Amino acid sequence: MLDSKLLRSNLQDVADRLASRGFKLDVARIDALEAKRKEVQTLTEKLQAERNAISKSIGQAKARGEDIAPLMASVETMGSDLANGKVELEAIQTELDAILLGLPNLPDASVPVGADEDGNVEIRRWGTPTAFDFEIKDHVALGEQHGWLDFETAAKLSGARFALLRGPIARLHRALAQFMINLHTGEHGYEEAYTPYLVQAPALQGTGQLPKFEEELFKISREGEADFYLIPTAEVTLTNIVAGEIVEHKALPIKLVAHTPCFRSEAGASGRDTRGMIRQHQFDKVEMVQIVEPSTSMDALEGLVGNAEKVLQLLQLPYRTLSLCTGDMGFSAVKTYDLEVWVPSQDKYREISSCSNCGDFQARRMQARFRNPETGKPELVHTLNGSGLAVGRTLVAVLENYQQADGSIRVPDVLKPYMGGIEVIG
Repeated sequence: MLDSKLLRSNLQDVADRLASRGFKLDVARIDALEAKRKEVQTLTEKLQAERNAISKSIGQAKARGEDIAPLMASVETMGSDLANGKVELEAIQTELDAILLGLPNLPDASVPVGADEDGNVEIRRWGTPTAFDFEIKDHVALGEQHGWLDFETAAKLSGARFALLRGPIARLHRALAQFMINLHTGEHGYEEAYTPYLVQAPALQGTGQLPKFEEELFKISREGEADFYLIPTAEVTLTNIVAGEIVEHKALPIKLVAHTPCFRSEAGASGRDTRGMIRQHQFDKVEMVQIVEPSTSMDALEGLVGNAEKVLQLLQLPYRTLSLCTGDMGFSAVKTYDLEVWVPSQDKYREISSCSNCGDFQARRMQARFRNPETGKPELVHTLNGSGLAVGRTLVAVLENYQQADGSIRVPDVLKPYMGGIEVIG
């Protein structure tokens, strides 16, 4: 959430920066609400001062034996007016808070300006796509030839956008997740966490999925109890570990990683990537989260991206790194890098990781703070998150990039220990 003080002091600047993201801020409405808030607050404060003065004079009048009934009536009327003013102020503040909750984060000055994905800037490439000397197959054909990737049975169980993995491909999927977790905990300094898959609304509001993106979530309503939501990413649970906390400075940075399923309704994705495992309602992801001291967050973002890139490099999968433009960044991000892996059957790079610095945006929503050692006062932390990586999409990339002419799949060297030494499947 943006700082409300920023809106009051630099409203037009905020509007201009949000406009670069394609978001139109209703400046006139906010101006009107702020003017009304100030008016009601001024009147309320004046009324309270008058009421205090009259209340004081009641005692004096009573001591002089004067009739205090008119004064008492005035106090009672003022009390009613004050109560009405309080209700009006609360209503104005509620509307202002609702507007704030719906505003995306402000892009960092280093973010390229653009309207959509066409404005993203390629930073670097790693690896060279293989030039196959045979007709390549996509991951669906490769997986279905032995019955190890089964969309038909998954649809019977759950409907569209689900997959059933069996045999060596299921094992390869598990091997990828274990490899990623071991890399991040063993070499990149993350602490592994196992988190709930169901959360309540405040956790999702804290990281920015609610209230704006409720239609993208799977919700479980419970009569007489708080609703549950299936997590769209472990970013929600890992980041909210520090919600409402004041972290000691010496505990920073906090680096957490978790392997979880993720659940997304894919609202608005009708007709997109309907074949295969690219866009599903349920998929696994290894998620990295960092909680850091504000002055270090941009350096931390570069490190986070490097952690995700290392996974692809060890798997020897060609990829490119993009700096997302203002119009393509996620709601909570100050700055985002995407990693896109080469998918041979599509003859293009596809997103496999998104790494973002959210600044103090999520921390303000969660009230997650650290104690500044110089002042001793609490200040908002900065939060970062990134996929390290999306497991299903990594499986897609491995199947397609490591395929052989007969449809078998070579196992990447780094995964062989997790596959019992198996070198080829299929």
